[in-house]
Amino acid sequence: MFPHRKYSALALLLICSRQKGADAFTTAAQRPNVLSATTSTSLAAEEFGPSAAVKERPTTDDAAVIDTNLTAEEAKQALIDLIPRMTGNEEEYRAVESFVNLLEEKYSPVQTIDFLNLAMAGEWQLLFSTNLTGKSNRKLRLRELVQKIEADGFGGSLTNSAQWDYSDNDEGTFDSTGSFNIKCSYKINQGARMVIDLDRHELRPANGSGVPSDVPAMVALLNRAIPKEMFDPNDHAMDTTYLDADLRIARLTGSKHEGVRNIFFRKGQLEIKPV
Repeated sequence: MFPHRKYSALALLLICSRQKGADAFTTAAQRPNVLSATTSTSLAAEEFGPSAAVKERPTTDDAAVIDTNLTAEEAKQALIDLIPRMTGNEEEYRAVESFVNLLEEKYSPVQTIDFLNLAMAGEWQLLFSTNLTGKSNRKLRLRELVQKIEADGFGGSLTNSAQWDYSDNDEGTFDSTGSFNIKCSYKINQGARMVIDLDRHELRPANGSGVPSDVPAMVALLNRAIPKEMFDPNDHAMDTTYLDADLRIARLTGSKHEGVRNIFFRKGQLEIKPV
């Protein structure tokens, strides 16, 4: 183990979101052509914590790129169908924004900490991030990026785990494999907002795998490939803006990642093939 990440097909597609995606779901003034379908609250569950509910997202009068009469289940299915087919054009990206906005508008937050913990706990596979800006590298392949939540009252642990393959030769064949774990702790201290602290990074080659000859260089590639808010979770908090049995949408807040959205699907419920 080296103290110190799944380039899935979907994760690779996320590169199309580019840097401007980080604020695509924030204010209309920043991105006036983005739908924010009526006012939505990230998590208006004041019962969870000692402070007030999280702030609301502004609205815009721009026309939707999707049918706003969709039910939550229809919007969810359309979103899941769209993400694996994305090629990186603006229309697709705006559609993702609109589906997310619609789901958040229709979401009824869980009203007790026990039910929230029950719904959140487990392993969640990253489908989409508006903050994945790195470029692919032939030496590194991510096969999976999973977030595991272990809840315990108003706190718990959160681990972002990536399965990687690495090429340490000139032929481009992958000769080492393993996992990269970003271990964190969290506390719920405002509404249902999770304030996250980074505990440590762990690089674990698989049993029988070779060890990269230049570990710092490989970790640098992982840093470029993983969404920044997952690689370094310090100095931000996470609101759950949509949650059901198998889909979770998280909104980041803080000085570095305000407005970033991450979309997760419960692990094992959706097949994703590595690229």
